[in-house]
Amino acid sequence: MGRLGGPAKTPTAILKQQGSRYKHRKGEPQLPQKVPLCPRHLNSDQKAVWRQIITMVKKLGVVRETDANALERYCVLWVRWRQAAKFLEENGETYVLKDSAGKARCAMQWPQVSIVNKIAILLLRLEQEFGLTPASRAAVKVDLTVTHQGPMIDWDALALGNTVDAIEEKIKQIGKEE
Repeated sequence: MGRLGGPAKTPTAILKQQGSRYKHRKGEPQLPQKVPLCPRHLNSDQKAVWRQIITMVKKLGVVRETDANALERYCVLWVRWRQAAKFLEENGETYVLKDSAGKARCAMQWPQVSIVNKIAILLLRLEQEFGLTPASRAAVKVDLTVTHQGPMIDWDALALGNTVDAIEEKIKQIGKEE
């Protein structure tokens, strides 16, 4: 039928990192820690988000090949959210609705306001599932012996229309300088 009431179970990988006494659940499938490949059909902006998110969840040790669909949804939603947010940054949250004579009747909210708000909720849920929010990450123990993380994607530049290729070229230049 369905899951009984109560909060969703915390993934075993996160429980282990937290040092929980509930590290071993009977009957829970133990999947190999294999990182899913980026789907080919994602566009260049979505692939950039994929690379960023995979790097993060890999470090937490919570990603499995079966997580590919959830990660893909995250990438698609994040790009849509950023596009709608950019529209609102450029146009504001409302516009004036005029009658047939051109006289202002009332102020209306752009549809992008609702889009941004709804997608933000969905993104937050997915981020919580993968331990990517401060609250969900607070109890996760991570190995901090990483010596170099590499350059980060400039999301604002990406949202302002710069291509992923241009950003990746900049990353290569930074790597050569180091």
